[in-house]
Amino acid sequence: MKKNSHKKSIVFIFSLLLFFVSKIDAQEAKEKSEFWKKVQFGGGIGLGFGNGNSNISVAPSAIYNVNSKFAIGTSLQYNYSKFKGFYNSHMYGGSIIGLVNPIQEIQLSAEVEQLRVNVNYDNSGVSSNDFWNTALFIGAGYRTNNVTIGVRYNLLHNDSDNVYTDAFMPFLRVYF
Repeated sequence: MKKNSHKKSIVFIFSLLLFFVSKIDAQEAKEKSEFWKKVQFGGGIGLGFGNGNSNISVAPSAIYNVNSKFAIGTSLQYNYSKFKGFYNSHMYGGSIIGLVNPIQEIQLSAEVEQLRVNVNYDNSGVSSNDFWNTALFIGAGYRTNNVTIGVRYNLLHNDSDNVYTDAFMPFLRVYF
């Protein structure tokens, strides 16, 4: 009985995959509207593992190119960190970004980010810490095709906020 149920589950999952793949192909065959021709998707994934610690982050994003000089977009973000014997944390939220390209190779940015931070301390006697963190970044970078590398500065940086250790942060943006 279990074998038959297992086979039915595999057939069902395979059928669902075929259905979604056929839908994706059908939508790609249609001509995109003017709006979607100006939308680009990107984001970031981060994985870090060490001796007793780990960090996992996911941050999908999308921008709308108003014209060749200006774009506006949004991003979602999730980050999990664990330092064995010290703490673990979850951070999640989103941001809104504006991008300006005064010339093709230079990209300037302004970004407002709002994160919910949940920190749980291990065996330290310190209670958990839950708070909202707001950041206001301004940045500049070198751009080539869909890739921009640069640095951004958090105008609202606070050394005691336990989110960012420094007001300056390097970045790498990729949009397709």
